[in-house]
Amino acid sequence: MGFISEFKEFAMKGNVMDMAVGVIIGGAFGKIVSSLVDDIIMPLVSLATGGVSFTDLFVNLGDGKFETLAAAKEAGAAVFAYGQFIQNILDFLIIALCIFLMIKAMNKLKKKKEEEPAPAPEPSNEEKLLGEIRDLLKKN
Repeated sequence: MGFISEFKEFAMKGNVMDMAVGVIIGGAFGKIVSSLVDDIIMPLVSLATGGVSFTDLFVNLGDGKFETLAAAKEAGAAVFAYGQFIQNILDFLIIALCIFLMIKAMNKLKKKKEEEPAPAPEPSNEEKLLGEIRDLLKKN
C-alpha cells in the first residue's frame, strides 16, 4: 500500500497537474500551429515561389532520374531530401514566433495587473488623533 499512496501523493501535487494541463494544451496548440503552417502559410509561400513545394525538393545522389521525391524513395534511390529540412525550419520559426507572441501578451497582461495601485492604507488611530490636534491648533 505504500507505493500506491506515494504515487497518489505525487500525482496529486499541484506542479504535476499543472504540467499535465500544459502538455495537453501544448498538444492542441501544436495542432493549431501545424494547421497554420500547412494550410495557410505554406500555400502562400508556394504561391510566391511559383508553386514549389519545399517537401518535394531533393537531390538524387545515385543514378536515374526521378520526377518526385516519392518516386525516388519508392525506387530505393539515395536522395538528399533538403526540402523537408527547410519545411521543418519554417515550422520551428513559426512555432517559436507564436509562443513568443503568446508569452509577450501574457507578460503585458501580468504587468497591467501589477501596475494597479494598491488602496492607500487607512491612517492609524494615532495619526487620526494627531490630525485632529493639528486641526484644533489651526483654528486657534
